[in-house]
Amino acid sequence: MSSTPIIAFGQQPCGFFPRRFLVSKILTARRLQREMGGEIVFFYHDADHDPRETQTLLREDESSETRTLNFTFANKLQRKFSPLYCKRVLPDWPADMARQLGAWVDEAAIAAFKSARADNVADFCLEVYDALGLLRGVRVVRSSDPAVRRAACAVDDFFVDVFWRNETVRARKHATGLGLHRGGDVWEMLPPCEFGPEHVSPTRDTRLRWMQSVIGCTHYIAGAGEQAYLNVIEAPDITFVPRDSIDRAHEAFTQPL
Repeated sequence: MSSTPIIAFGQQPCGFFPRRFLVSKILTARRLQREMGGEIVFFYHDADHDPRETQTLLREDESSETRTLNFTFANKLQRKFSPLYCKRVLPDWPADMARQLGAWVDEAAIAAFKSARADNVADFCLEVYDALGLLRGVRVVRSSDPAVRRAACAVDDFFVDVFWRNETVRARKHATGLGLHRGGDVWEMLPPCEFGPEHVSPTRDTRLRWMQSVIGCTHYIAGAGEQAYLNVIEAPDITFVPRDSIDRAHEAFTQPL
């Protein structure tokens, strides 16, 4: 355990403009850093595959009308099962989206959006977050990073990134093999394949100890949803801090800090 505070928070890519609850975690981390020093670490869970994570809810100031926007995905398989770091940004999407944004956000936000050049969803989001000033003084640790995966502890409940039907998909490990969840009790089992730690990412229930084995944080800022499922008994060396309150938590944050 570090003698210097390591203040961590975790989040999937959560919109090409970040949701306000992520901004709240960042501001809470900066407040703690002012109080006690130390380092801020963002555990960026870009190996998640849920396309709903990048939905971006914008509110028009004058009318309070809202609109939900998202990336356009190359195909159904990629949309549903590829990890976010493998979901491709289609060539025409940034320009098409930038034309729509003028009705919803100001020029500073559009400039931040246009500054992103990444060809995958996870990197694109991170570049916009950085352009908004959210990542100043923050070390980003990514769940997709092969070096992070090799350094992490082994867990018994996990996903495996495998190449299947011309896409990288995130398959759940079962006793009988790797499967894609088609809904309800239906799983599509994939052909047997070899994989190593560099292909593995944790599930929701094993993410905390997997992450902690790499980061070794002293303090963890937990969102409202995380507080309901985090197994804090697994991490007695961590001080858990609820994120500070923020209004309209699920809406997009678009103003540079």
